Amino acid sequence: MVLAEPPLRGAAVRFLRRSTAAAALLASTLAPCLAAAAPDTPVPHAKPPAEPSDDAPPAAPPPDAPPAAPPDAPPAALVPPTPLTPLGADYPAGAHGDATVRLVLTINADGSVRSAVAEDGVEPFASAAVAAATAFRFAPATRNGAPVAARIRVEVRFTEAASPAPPDASAAAPPGASAPAPERPATAAGPAPSAPRPIEVTVHGEQPAPGVSSLSRGEVRIVPGAFGDPFRALEMLPGVTPIVSGLPFFYVRGSPPGNVGYFLDGIRVPYLYHLGLGPSVVHPGIVDRVDLYPGGYPARHGRYAGGIVSGETTQPLPYWHGEGMLRLVDVGGLVEGPFAGDRGIALVGGRYSYTALLLSLAAPEVTLDYWDYQARLSYEVVPGDRVSLFAFGAHDFLASDEDGEMTTLFDTTFHRLDLRYDHTYGQGSSLRGALTLGHDETGIGDGQKALTRTVGARLSLAHRLRDETTIRAGIDAVVDDNELDLGSDADDAPGDVPPDDDDDVPVDDLLLSRVDLTVGGYIESDIAITPRLRITPGLRLDLYHSDDTVALAVDPRLSARLSLGRGVTFVQAHGIASQLPSFVVPIPGFRPRLKDGLQRSFQSSAGIELALPEDITATVSVFHNAFFNMTDALGSLGLESVEDAFTLRALGAATGVELSAHRRLTRRIGGFASYTLSRSTRSIGRSRQLSSFDRTHVANVALTYDLGRGYRAGGRFVFYSGLPQRIGGATLPPISGVPGGAGSLASGAPRWERLPPFFRLDVRLEKRWSIGKAGWLAVVLDVLNATLSKETMPGMCDAFSSCEPTTFGPVTVPNFGLEGGF
Repeated sequence: MVLAEPPLRGAAVRFLRRSTAAAALLASTLAPCLAAAAPDTPVPHAKPPAEPSDDAPPAAPPPDAPPAAPPDAPPAALVPPTPLTPLGADYPAGAHGDATVRLVLTINADGSVRSAVAEDGVEPFASAAVAAATAFRFAPATRNGAPVAARIRVEVRFTEAASPAPPDASAAAPPGASAPAPERPATAAGPAPSAPRPIEVTVHGEQPAPGVSSLSRGEVRIVPGAFGDPFRALEMLPGVTPIVSGLPFFYVRGSPPGNVGYFLDGIRVPYLYHLGLGPSVVHPGIVDRVDLYPGGYPARHGRYAGGIVSGETTQPLPYWHGEGMLRLVDVGGLVEGPFAGDRGIALVGGRYSYTALLLSLAAPEVTLDYWDYQARLSYEVVPGDRVSLFAFGAHDFLASDEDGEMTTLFDTTFHRLDLRYDHTYGQGSSLRGALTLGHDETGIGDGQKALTRTVGARLSLAHRLRDETTIRAGIDAVVDDNELDLGSDADDAPGDVPPDDDDDVPVDDLLLSRVDLTVGGYIESDIAITPRLRITPGLRLDLYHSDDTVALAVDPRLSARLSLGRGVTFVQAHGIASQLPSFVVPIPGFRPRLKDGLQRSFQSSAGIELALPEDITATVSVFHNAFFNMTDALGSLGLESVEDAFTLRALGAATGVELSAHRRLTRRIGGFASYTLSRSTRSIGRSRQLSSFDRTHVANVALTYDLGRGYRAGGRFVFYSGLPQRIGGATLPPISGVPGGAGSLASGAPRWERLPPFFRLDVRLEKRWSIGKAGWLAVVLDVLNATLSKETMPGMCDAFSSCEPTTFGPVTVPNFGLEGGF
């Protein structure tokens, strides 16, 4: 995005100019050289299941095992496997209704699950059951006291209604579901005269929060144009609009990027993916799923007045597995395996980009680098108790040579270290305590940088009562030590920032070295009022202390689900959310002062969820978000001068309708479609305008097709309405009492017009080979913007000047890579 040339003053203003100009630089000189993709992996938690056979091969008995019976001996009685761990699975996010999945499990002689195959069941329940089954542990089957491999059938029942399944298996089957399999003998090495009963597993699924959109690893790895990355696939969800291609920031239901929170396992992260159309800052092999809460989210999520993006990592897996990739611009991998007799599990992964080597040939004046890493150690102290240490971080650097002088456009590094202790008890109850350390550093250029060092502690409880009511509660505290180094003289007092020569106002009116303290807690409960109606009331309290200013946030939440009939559910979500003042985008150390108060929003939505034939789910939702005392420098451009926009406090509103339809992409023919019709406004006093990043129409349509023999093809169509562009300047005087006000939108006010819309087509082709029982190798071609479409962005201007739009691109990224795993 190229900005106009207003008189930008202050280090913060210069940094915004450089960081947004980075997008235009990428589009015009780097796009043909940049390729980003994330490795494809099998469904999380599961090795690719081996094809079922009539009998499982026998395992070698241990040295002290009794001698095996001679070949002519009569058949020995078989003792079937006995579960050692809870046999359960999470209710699939976004699914609806009850379902029964019949699995065929091959149990090794050491009690581990060699393979899990869904014999009967519909998606997404079948994939959820298979993924969970590979982590089951058993006391192995035995014959004459010797452990042997065996095969059993189990039924996993997913119940959406919050009532325990009756003991009678046949009575528990939902209407239209297949009847439980009759008792059949478990086969092993030799005939088995006795037939163990099938193991019946009932899964009491947690209801998804109303309005939440979830993406599983199995699906996002094949979304065209997302490069197999869970976070990159977010942009196809309803209500999400990226600022511009190449920058990892979004508008969500009208809320600006600085008001959208990004979390991984409850740990706050500053941004989602690398610059230059790079992959996510977290290796996708460790991401189980990504949830988008566009508004009205549960009380356990807070401190952001916009949406919440919450990623969950995979559970530690007690077997060796890994994956790797080699692409045009980077290389990476991930490996995980057990130690200490399977009580401990270690994981390490990361990626490194050698983009600079290629750019030196095509664009020697540009430097672009990124890397990321992940490491996790977990140890089962006692059954049900596990201690874990999780570390991850990322770095992005972009600079250009201007007249022989290297200018930094983006330079950010972050690290996280999370020590946690998890205790599980009962069925579906858990307690977690965690301590988190963080370090964020942003280079602003000219030797200037902003630092944020974080120490946080949290305690969370999820307790399920006998009547299936779930209570969640938690408390936490976070200390952010913000240090701003703008190159002040050594004689300056600590924390003081000298005024810029070009500015009439000290920079510290916007930025200040300080320590921020936030302490809060929440409580919520999922309550069944009737078998058809469930409500989730919640309350969140947060106390903020920053720059000698104290603010209290009291944020109530309420959501409800009402079953109107088979396959039809009415959902609604309402709540108040509060947040500290925010910068244009979530950059460490950049935050307006709290002296002007918290940002607040009222978020409300209601809709219908439909379970349609052919395993298609659809949603229709309406939403209205109201924003108060908000800081949105980008969306409020035109109401104030560019300099004042950073500390501007405005009112805002966003209203719209969201439509979506989804057939699981891992099916032979899968698809996803979403459409958002919305209007977003900003106002100060009597001055009111469209948000500078308002897009009336946003649509995504994705289709994937399994061609067989390891071939899969897919395409995705993306469409955005053009952004509003100011034509002419204001002629009316400023509003009394509003410094720098833009004047009324009456006669003589500036005119607005829509810039050209943007559309693109992404395509993906893959050929995959299976290697052995669990290995795989794939060649992937994933093309972002195969239509070579260009994007038009408005110029940056204030209330008294017009500016010209900028067209850049095409940003087309053909990604070709070799990926594999075991």
